[in-house]
Amino acid sequence: MAQAMELPAMPTEAKLFGKWSYGDLAEIEDMSLEDYIAVNGHKVGSFVPCTAGRYSRKRFKKGRCPIVERLVNVLMFHGRNSGKKVMAVRIVKYAMEIIHLLTDENPIKVVLDAIQHCAPREESVSLVTRGVARRSSVDTSPLRRVNQALAFIATGTRESAFKTAKPIAECLADELINAAKGSSNSYAVRRKDEIERVAKTMR
Repeated sequence: MAQAMELPAMPTEAKLFGKWSYGDLAEIEDMSLEDYIAVNGHKVGSFVPCTAGRYSRKRFKKGRCPIVERLVNVLMFHGRNSGKKVMAVRIVKYAMEIIHLLTDENPIKVVLDAIQHCAPREESVSLVTRGVARRSSVDTSPLRRVNQALAFIATGTRESAFKTAKPIAECLADELINAAKGSSNSYAVRRKDEIERVAKTMR
């Protein structure tokens, strides 16, 4: 009688790329960003950051999009990279492996820390009163803070990888590690400091 073939055990929890757990993450330090950084919950944990959800159909719904998937999405911008999600997922995967090798931490936690350190708290806007335009500082909403932090990280990664031999995955890993530390070597941290400095003079 032929022996029954043993099937591999099914995983009990979803791990990003089958390696990094969502469960051992600490709570988000910045209370204002808790509702807009989707990292906990049964709908957020996934093996691959590609949930095929329609998050732009409803206002504020993209706050529920998994934060790693949002990072993948911002890497797809600008012309020749538009819509190449498989390529963007591969870049993020390699970057997370590099982060894990360099820091020996959960890369998802590094991404969370980077976003919190890159999100500007206030910015300046142009207000028109009686036909006269003047700039004034305003508080930035939590969703816009997350949006800007992701945009700064993607822009810094793209600029550091442009016309260099260094792979974009390494550039993304360096950007995230420096941003998580709050280092001025990060483009995103420098942009955040510049925006807040300008807003401070407009108070």
